[in-house]
Amino acid sequence: MSEPALRPVVLVLASTYPRWKNDTEPGFVHALCRHLAKRFKVIAVVPDAPGADPGGEMDGVLVVRYRYAPRSLQTLVNDGGIVANLRRHFWKWLLVPGFVLAQYWAARRVVRTHSVQMVHAHWLIPQGLIALRLARSHFAVPFLVTSHGGDLFGLRSEVLQSLKRRIASASTAMTVVSRAMADEAKYIGLVPPRLAVLPMGVDLQDRFVPDCEVHRACDELLFVGRLVPKKGLRYLLAAMPEIRVRRPAVKLIIAGFGPEQGALKAQAKHLGIEDCVRFLGATTQQELPALYQRASAFVAPFIRDSSGDQEGLPVALMEAIGCGCPAIVGDVAGVRELLGDTASRTCVNPEDLSSLANAIVDVLDHPDKARAAALSMRELILRRVDWEVISSGYADLIQTCLDHVSSKTIYTEGSPS
Repeated sequence: MSEPALRPVVLVLASTYPRWKNDTEPGFVHALCRHLAKRFKVIAVVPDAPGADPGGEMDGVLVVRYRYAPRSLQTLVNDGGIVANLRRHFWKWLLVPGFVLAQYWAARRVVRTHSVQMVHAHWLIPQGLIALRLARSHFAVPFLVTSHGGDLFGLRSEVLQSLKRRIASASTAMTVVSRAMADEAKYIGLVPPRLAVLPMGVDLQDRFVPDCEVHRACDELLFVGRLVPKKGLRYLLAAMPEIRVRRPAVKLIIAGFGPEQGALKAQAKHLGIEDCVRFLGATTQQELPALYQRASAFVAPFIRDSSGDQEGLPVALMEAIGCGCPAIVGDVAGVRELLGDTASRTCVNPEDLSSLANAIVDVLDHPDKARAAALSMRELILRRVDWEVISSGYADLIQTCLDHVSSKTIYTEGSPS
């Protein structure tokens, strides 16, 4: 039996989602759901994983987890993301059909039993494909699709590009997290009825904030993120010997996990820098602010990898800036958009190891100047990416989509036959 909806019911489809409270997996989709739950009834259909909590309410969001393989084999999503896992373990392609079909059937059950009025699909493929199928079924549920970067810049085969175009054109609206991604979407021929630029947000009010009582270290570099090629961490490791010559006490803290971890540890050993590089592994959101508040500099040497994949608008960079941490980042388009006029002082080509080393040493040599610049950047992004601002933008867009669909329905039903 369908339940009456006092608030519009929004079904969220995602692959990356916390498996439990304080999970180390990226939590931006859940954070958005949690904020949207103030205006909508939000139901998130997400994959199960070994050790994951059972479905149920989490922070006001009804989480429905679906099984797509024997539980011990449900490893397609976590520890690096779907694309990275497929590249590293060819056998995981066998999990893809079950992953897609199981999410579709789980979503279909939710649509049937909860009077869903809108689907919000995170990532064009595969979630956008599932939303497209629901829209074209007898349920005819309209959908909003959000691209986060890898699904747009990567997955470049003509078949997948054609599929992206079909998904975008069938949507009620599409969002991307940066203007550079909007340009890319137009370049590859994606023509949704409406295209909006709305990044993921960061809690800049309570969690990722400067702390004047925390003393910043003098020679401590920090990297935060998944250990995958587009993060460019191998270039930072390669630059460390030169940095160390000029700043002998330098240390590098790496907070993250992923399929490249073994290769990166081997690289550090080969370069003879094991004693000044520390791999923390998976790190929770609760642990991150202290790392950002202590570090001399946050270094994120983003690149466009061999598949074309690159960052859309990196959440870790926004978190670091939120904590007033000086930053040196790879010069990819979404980053320049976030940083605006300050990008020329912050962005560097990480493949030019001398330039990367020079930028890092400059920050370490002039800490007061670097911290003042970081606080200025914080003021710049505060008005743009705080969760209260971002979630309001998404909520307004969803409501606009609902109103548009409702008006079309009324017009059609009221039109003369």
